[in-house]
Amino acid sequence: MTGIRVADLTYNYGAKTALDGVSFEVGMGTFCALLGPNGAGKSTLFNLLTRLFVAPKGRIAIAGHDLDTAPRAALSKLGIVFQQSTLDLDLTVRQNLSYFASLDGLAGRDRARRIDHVLERLDIMDRSREKARTLNGGHRRRTEIARALLHDPAVLLLDEPTVGLDAAARAGITDHVHGLAADGTTVLWATHLADEVCPDDQLVVLHQARVLADGLARDVSRGQPLQKAFLAMTAEPA
Repeated sequence: MTGIRVADLTYNYGAKTALDGVSFEVGMGTFCALLGPNGAGKSTLFNLLTRLFVAPKGRIAIAGHDLDTAPRAALSKLGIVFQQSTLDLDLTVRQNLSYFASLDGLAGRDRARRIDHVLERLDIMDRSREKARTLNGGHRRRTEIARALLHDPAVLLLDEPTVGLDAAARAGITDHVHGLAADGTTVLWATHLADEVCPDDQLVVLHQARVLADGLARDVSRGQPLQKAFLAMTAEPA
């Protein structure tokens, strides 16, 4: 089964084209980096994948469920981490997770078990009783990822998840999410930072509303450092 299938997706803001015939597939258990400069269309694509926007043209399927014809089934398979933090800073880590677990219909021992599982998975069990406002940026991000995993989604979407983090925190988050993919979760990781992409990751390069490349990162870079290859692909004509 394919984790994410995007076919001929097009979206416009009035006369401005945000996505122009975008197509790609991400296999189950694959870490796919969606790499593009700011304004490439990454956030628009995420808004379509989460059905905040509805595309007039094209198809999206999540874990085998068509987003147009079976939206509830498709969205139930998604875990989402948006670029802007949405934690309640006056609640503890566990309280934040408990609240969202309740929204997902989890209760009693099942809720407690799921919360403990994701806290252990993101290595933040020792922070569970701390208020979110006392956490550093990296631990806040780990809490948001843990929250997105509470209902055990097949597909995890992360939109620029390391914005504002220092180098050590960025590395820790990328390592953790690569580990989630190794355990079977399909990951779509939107970024403008080439150093967050590993050679064996699937890489989709998005620029000016179109897909410029789709393949293993080491193949897309063709022996060059990925940052150099990315800059060459997205350079404006002289």
